Amino acid sequence: MADTNKNKGMIASILGLPNDDPKKTIIVAFLLCLVCSILVSTSAVMFKPKQIANKQADIKKNILAVTGLLDESSDVNTLFEQFEVKIVDLETGEYSDIDPESYDQRKASGDPAQSIKLSQQQDIANIGRRANLAKVYLLKEDDKIKRVVLPIHGYGLWSTLYGFVSLESNFNSIGGLQFYSHAETPGLGGEVDNPKWRKQWQGKKIFNDAGELEIEVIRGHVDYQVEGSEHKVDGLSGATLTSRGVSHLVNFWLGDDGFGPYLKKMSEAEK
Repeated sequence: MADTNKNKGMIASILGLPNDDPKKTIIVAFLLCLVCSILVSTSAVMFKPKQIANKQADIKKNILAVTGLLDESSDVNTLFEQFEVKIVDLETGEYSDIDPESYDQRKASGDPAQSIKLSQQQDIANIGRRANLAKVYLLKEDDKIKRVVLPIHGYGLWSTLYGFVSLESNFNSIGGLQFYSHAETPGLGGEVDNPKWRKQWQGKKIFNDAGELEIEVIRGHVDYQVEGSEHKVDGLSGATLTSRGVSHLVNFWLGDDGFGPYLKKMSEAEK
């Protein structure tokens, strides 16, 4: 009871101070900050599950979009049930037994125990480190792979672009390209989101007849009368560095330091 009266007395003495008293200003500011921080922390904890669910739904939505299966009138989770999610060891190209639901590739890429540091020569996508394992999303029909979706990322001009590339069952033809996170300049590098530009990727060939990586974003427009045009995509007007970044990140993830070993194994298995 004495403590309660004491606390009331302290509050009364604080409130009794003149409004321009420095002590009162500091105390009121401190209490306001304390209350606000409690509210923010509580909100963050309460809404975290919903944020995670929304993030997962957005990933699924982009995977469906890059394979042409997105239907706004249908439930995303139901549509996504068509996919089988696997974890691939990027060094060997073999599937891993790790549970895809519990694996976070972004987090793993920052962990030295779960990733490798890329040399300057290897790191054409400017990502620093590459996770040892990566998710792949398999769209099957009658137990045969119809499409495979690969997560990709790399640096553009202002930001790291995160997205997906889908490949046809021959593991050489691109079915689509989709970025879901980046901070490139709207109207310039931000045109990576332009459906007309993304459509150019459909049907492009990754490898030439000798099995060499040929896909690239060029400067200017593709001349379809020239040999090799099946490997080239128009550059983004006024966004040379973003175009180069996209070209580099696609080459990295489809090359030997990315999904190359996996694509080679899968391609040979389909023959």
